Amino acid sequence: MSAADAAMAGDDLARLRAMLRIRRFEERAAELYGAGKIRGFLHLCVGEEAVAVGVMRALAPEDAVVSTYREHGHALARGLPAERIMAEMYGQAEGCCRGRGGSMHLFDVARRFYGGNAIVAGGLPIAVGLALADKLSHRSAVTACIFGDGAVAEGEFHECLNLAALWRLPVLFLCENNLYAMGTALALTESQVDLCAKARSYELPAERVDGMDPALVERAVRGAVAALREGSGPRFLELSTYRFRAHSMFDAELYRERREVEAWKLRDPITTLSALMRQGGALSAEALAGLESEVAAELDAAVAFAEAGTLEPVEDLLRDVYATEATDARG
Repeated sequence: MSAADAAMAGDDLARLRAMLRIRRFEERAAELYGAGKIRGFLHLCVGEEAVAVGVMRALAPEDAVVSTYREHGHALARGLPAERIMAEMYGQAEGCCRGRGGSMHLFDVARRFYGGNAIVAGGLPIAVGLALADKLSHRSAVTACIFGDGAVAEGEFHECLNLAALWRLPVLFLCENNLYAMGTALALTESQVDLCAKARSYELPAERVDGMDPALVERAVRGAVAALREGSGPRFLELSTYRFRAHSMFDAELYRERREVEAWKLRDPITTLSALMRQGGALSAEALAGLESEVAAELDAAVAFAEAGTLEPVEDLLRDVYATEATDARG
């Protein structure tokens, strides 16, 4: 095997492991939700792992990430520890947000991961603000803003693309187009279903990418990020993907045909990549079993960490929520 082939095989193995971590984390989260351990809303990204892995592999540590309420995979791929995420979903003080955010509001300032936002399109104005701050501070950082196709129907989408273009901000707008905004098909909410055309109307370079292939996603994001660092202004990527599970754990999923879901499952990014690696001799059955064992052990430890966690003391519940009179008096 040549050095180039070895490097490619190594990259594929890293992508496969990262996607497996996300898939098994989401499956475990669904089990724990059914057992009453995780409560509230839970939106799983099963099927969309290639987007999370491809995007995060293409970013640098100094770059910012703004995500959606379906962000477990993004957070894991960005480097947030699985145990901190799991503890957050349990509502424990050991979680990445002290148990206050839960599934939809994961946050880690050290990794410049700024949510997890429960409001559709709510992350776009945050991303524009972060990019403006970086530009004014003469930092070379890029802000990656991830959102779903449903956000394209919101006013924030148009306002933010317009401002980012006017101010030539280093924002990479990443639309995870899984064809459904909650339970509504894209064609029922958009008169123009070519989302790249919408971005181009604001003079943003735009490209549609196969979001079921982590290598293609990574390549497209790397190219866009390189252009952004050179000051080219904002860019838009439409990542075509599909969620295999319902919108949330409360979703009866009556809006799409089972045969459509099964057809997309034939393009499962994990089974597709593992099959290609097996055919090319880069992955043995034993190596795949070893990956599965590693991931299972990590998740067992994460669940144990969350189970052993503690609730935030009642006396701390108002901390960071309301300013006291003393704080106000100090300005």
